[in-house]
Amino acid sequence: MEREMDEYLAATEYLDAAHPAILNKAQELAVDIQGKRGQAVALFQYVRDSFPYKIIYEIPGRDYFKASVTLARGEGFCMPKSVLLAALARAAGIPSRLHFADIRNHILPPTTTERLKTDVMAYHTYVEMFIDGKWLKATPSFDTGFCEKFNLVPVDFDGEHDAMLHHLDRSGRVHIEYIADYGVRAVFPIDEVIGAFRRTYPHMPRLTARLERA
Repeated sequence: MEREMDEYLAATEYLDAAHPAILNKAQELAVDIQGKRGQAVALFQYVRDSFPYKIIYEIPGRDYFKASVTLARGEGFCMPKSVLLAALARAAGIPSRLHFADIRNHILPPTTTERLKTDVMAYHTYVEMFIDGKWLKATPSFDTGFCEKFNLVPVDFDGEHDAMLHHLDRSGRVHIEYIADYGVRAVFPIDEVIGAFRRTYPHMPRLTARLERA
């Protein structure tokens, strides 16, 4: 089993779990917490709430998605936040992987829908962590402040059950619909992400322009 988990504990280009800042933060967050379950919960809460959710429409470069870069930047949307959580988990000795899916956000702000020309969020990303013999899903995207502002139900992770985006908001309106599943990856598949963005947002060439030049 340990050998099978090696790829889910390894430091990679984007899940740079061996970066000193990632190692130090994982150690800081896990200190005085007994057991991987409690440590995973602490890491999840840190990434969910210490990094405000922010959509951007032009990604400055491939390094934007690196866990250590997100840690220093202090904000992000689902992809960089999930990469950060996965890297912190690996730094703490918790196997982790990334899961990708297309979702439909039925209550996107009108300005966002106008920019994207769709309510589909391509390659939405969340984390799976291996805890107590099973893989658990954890979605750190929306911080509690963001949820309060937009009347959303915060995602809570207890280290025992899956923690996915909620189908309904606090008022009972339909919020999130999962419409396509692309499975899990041990690494962040940057070229897949670029392809997904180009297919879903063809009118936004500047979104991926700097990624494609790398």
